[in-house]
Amino acid sequence: MPVSDAVDPSTYVRVREKSSRDVSYPPAPEPLPVAVYDNHTHLEIEDGEGLPLDEQMRRAAEVNVIGAVQAGGDIASSRWSAWAAASHPRVLAAVAIHPNEAPAYAEQGMLGEAIAVIDELAAQPRVRAIGETGLDFFRTDETGRPAQFESFEAHIALAKKHGIAMQIHDRDAHDPVLETLDRVGAPERTVFHCFSGDADMARIAADRGYWLSFAGNITFKNAQNLRDALAVTPRERILVETDAPFLTPTPLRGRPNAPYLVPVTVRFMAEELRMPLDELCAQVASNTLAVYGAFED
Repeated sequence: MPVSDAVDPSTYVRVREKSSRDVSYPPAPEPLPVAVYDNHTHLEIEDGEGLPLDEQMRRAAEVNVIGAVQAGGDIASSRWSAWAAASHPRVLAAVAIHPNEAPAYAEQGMLGEAIAVIDELAAQPRVRAIGETGLDFFRTDETGRPAQFESFEAHIALAKKHGIAMQIHDRDAHDPVLETLDRVGAPERTVFHCFSGDADMARIAADRGYWLSFAGNITFKNAQNLRDALAVTPRERILVETDAPFLTPTPLRGRPNAPYLVPVTVRFMAEELRMPLDELCAQVASNTLAVYGAFED
């Protein structure tokens, strides 16, 4: 989509590709004893029946998930994210060019213009993070990596300029992401969205003062690396997210994810940590507010 194309945020929607899976939303879990927040979600993506923003947040509040950070990945979704945050008192926004989108903008000669739009959006008071940005060597081959690095470094500069947090997308690029942050200097509040490393990387990230956000995939059978990472992460550096509509936690895997399903992941994490559920909820909520500030003006 050209940068100059107008998008009406109030009607904008992305539709997730349909398949033979069950696309009905799961039943609500038991409410949490202490309120928490969804640190990263994509509510502009319609999956299955789709849910309007107000309904998403109503369902979340019913299970004591009282806020969400809506993340962008291109110009259109970043504009929608800023609109959603301005429209709903329980939503904050993150805006960015996703690393897999950066090469496409660069090929059109519009990466600089796109980043300039992100700069404008980041000035809005309820845009509290630059994200998701970073490096992805899984979906982008070597020809697209220079654009990813250029975009990542520009986004780091924007987070510093606006004094807001940064949400990192890191897929198959752990060492280059860490090296880039060391070389150019990380923003004061840096979050590894949907943390995908192991215990060693978790220790490195925590030692540098970064936050680690765990999603529903920590419940997957093949995700022992994430459980090991959680175990060594200082409690004050733990966040939780859905990355909805993706990464729905076990035993609901395959169905649409949503902020109201955060309690499934939080309960799993509390069991893994052998930590009282109310204590983990309070800690995660405190951590979220430390990164993004208050949700309600």
